[in-house]
Amino acid sequence: MSEDVFYKDGLRFECTRCSRCCRHTPGYVFLSSKDIDALAKATGTSREAFRETYCRTVDLGIATRISLKEKANFDCIFWENGGCLHYGTRPLQCRSFPFWGASTGSREDWDTHARQCPGMNNGRLHTRQEIDEWLARRREEGFLEV
Repeated sequence: MSEDVFYKDGLRFECTRCSRCCRHTPGYVFLSSKDIDALAKATGTSREAFRETYCRTVDLGIATRISLKEKANFDCIFWENGGCLHYGTRPLQCRSFPFWGASTGSREDWDTHARQCPGMNNGRLHTRQEIDEWLARRREEGFLEV
């Protein structure tokens, strides 16, 4: 572990369930093979049917990944009636928010994301170890690529 991470004393975050990360703006929820297995089971479909019904392919230029679809208004396909239909089996990307490489690279990155999320810099203090574990889990689980 590098000693020079800005979050060496931890970061505060408590989800307010505001759904800003799930709604109204375009984005991607990249899935791992484990995510697809869990969500296929939760939706009562096969892996193939789940991918056909709920997923899209995203060409990033350097990689092609599988993401959840969005509704026409950019809500996540699983967002309804004030929350996630599959909160208990939501993808690792959703469970690990905001402890992503894109938001933990620097204090500036963290603060940029925090402007959109009322739970960041508030609530429970997450230790450096917890944050590093989320980052490691994401690296280990990886993204499903086509």
